[in-house]
Amino acid sequence: MRTNKGFLFVLLLAISSCDKADKQEHAPTEEKKPAHDDHDEHAELPTRVELSPAVVADAKIRTEPVKKGTLALTVSLPGEVTADPDRSAKIAAPVAGRIEEVRFKEGAVVKKGDAVAVLRVPELGRVRGAQSVALAKAKAARANAERLKSLLQSRLASEQAAVDADAEAKSLSIEAQALGEQLAAMGASGGGAPFLLTLRAPLDGIVIGRDAVVGQPVTAEQTLGSIADLREVWFLGRVFEKDLGRLRMGAGAEVQLNAYPAERFQGMVDYVGQRIDPIGRTVTARIRLVNRQEMLRIGLFGTAYVETGGASVREPRLLVPRSALTDIGPNTVVFVKHADGDFELHKIVLGDAALGRVEVVSGLREGEEVVVEGVFTLKSAVLKSTLAEDE
Repeated sequence: MRTNKGFLFVLLLAISSCDKADKQEHAPTEEKKPAHDDHDEHAELPTRVELSPAVVADAKIRTEPVKKGTLALTVSLPGEVTADPDRSAKIAAPVAGRIEEVRFKEGAVVKKGDAVAVLRVPELGRVRGAQSVALAKAKAARANAERLKSLLQSRLASEQAAVDADAEAKSLSIEAQALGEQLAAMGASGGGAPFLLTLRAPLDGIVIGRDAVVGQPVTAEQTLGSIADLREVWFLGRVFEKDLGRLRMGAGAEVQLNAYPAERFQGMVDYVGQRIDPIGRTVTARIRLVNRQEMLRIGLFGTAYVETGGASVREPRLLVPRSALTDIGPNTVVFVKHADGDFELHKIVLGDAALGRVEVVSGLREGEEVVVEGVFTLKSAVLKSTLAEDE
């Protein structure tokens, strides 16, 4: 009997296990959700931009037809950015003294005549005192000469006495004038504390160097700081002897600096040196540059690509100004204006570039009107519409 009960228990247990397995096998499976894909949620960049005539006018949007041509032949000149000496000045002490106050810092913008430092100069007080004495004596001597001149007309004074008094008055006046010129040479103006000398900015510009602290003793002609007007700067390129014959005055140039590899600065050659460096065997070529957005700093290294005027042997290709190009994401694009006034975004593939013009390998056709000015406004409109779609 016990054997039958045991067998029955095992049989029921086996049936129960099979039932659970069957339920699990036929149970509905949970559907897996696809992984999140950021690209599915964001629409592609719009390829068409529509602007009102007023916006186009305000943005000063300008177009040029795409044309075929050849890039200018250039010679590359390594060099660096320097300040124009005619736009630079030193803040120097004209006499020995001690710094009482410093009113300028590196990077500060100053105007011509601004007070930048105050010196305590013992010699200044001595010269001012001597001038005051000389002026007082000259005034008294002039009054005495006028008195004797009047008495001479009445025969109450000798002619010699009147002449001597007039000579003494002139002598004292000249002495006072000389002391005044000495004060001017020291940089002192009328009034103020007897021993204090105010140094002033010699020109408009930005402070690019300072070597002055309060209490510091200074000697005559010691430089306390430097000021430069950096609205225009020079790029001094080094021309090797083999390239000297290819350069000409007034040739167009494009400068690329190591600090801004994606930027180009346009200029022209306005001077080629007359003396060869005996060590490097190079001549200096000077290229004047406009300091766009205050990007140019003294001492930046780079390369100038200067037009040589030679004829290219390459086949003509589609060319666009560098100003027409902009980057949106990983793509280089241009904007093409259509007859209805709308602008279309074109992704392009670029070739070589020189002097502000770039070859277009694909993405444009000859004759299409490409935007060359006001590109930033169109780019902003594209990005704005993209953000609106994301929201």
